[in-house]
Amino acid sequence: MNKTRLEAFSDGVLAIIITIMVLEIKVPHGVEFVDLKPLFPKFLSYVLSFIYIGIYWNNHHYLIHGMSKVNGKILWANLHLLFWLSLVPVATGWMGEHNFAKASLTLYGIVLLFSSIAYFILQRIIIRSEGGNSILAKAIGGDFKGKISTVLYVVGIASSFYNEWIAGLAYLIVSFIWLIPDKRIEKVLVSKD
Repeated sequence: MNKTRLEAFSDGVLAIIITIMVLEIKVPHGVEFVDLKPLFPKFLSYVLSFIYIGIYWNNHHYLIHGMSKVNGKILWANLHLLFWLSLVPVATGWMGEHNFAKASLTLYGIVLLFSSIAYFILQRIIIRSEGGNSILAKAIGGDFKGKISTVLYVVGIASSFYNEWIAGLAYLIVSFIWLIPDKRIEKVLVSKD
């Protein structure tokens, strides 16, 4: 299998995930702007999750672009990532439906944490496959953003039992950290060409 097929499959799954999330936002029954008010928590949870899926899509693109070959381990690691990301619509829907209740924020954080772990595993398997001196290994380096994200997810999950605002803020900070695409891989690939 070539990497184009892997990327196309992953892109399709991510597009479906976004579609499922937006379908959770139901059309209001009324005809006034005030009728949109109950949708606000659902819309906020959708926006945050859309940003997260967009971040994964963007970084996944560069990750796949930086590799030269695909093997079975990479395929399974990629499916592992897609599994966790496919749970984002469930966590998003629950969180939006129940106005960011503690349990829904806990589940959301767990899904985000395991998605980030799955991405880390995929990244490491690709680097191992490409070699320690590969372009990708050099571009990833110490992965400070990945490590700080994991810490913030754990903070968000732990605080979700006590304070929804701190949990939400932790998840929001991670999205801001990654909102600007990870340019490490792009810079190395551009300098190679």
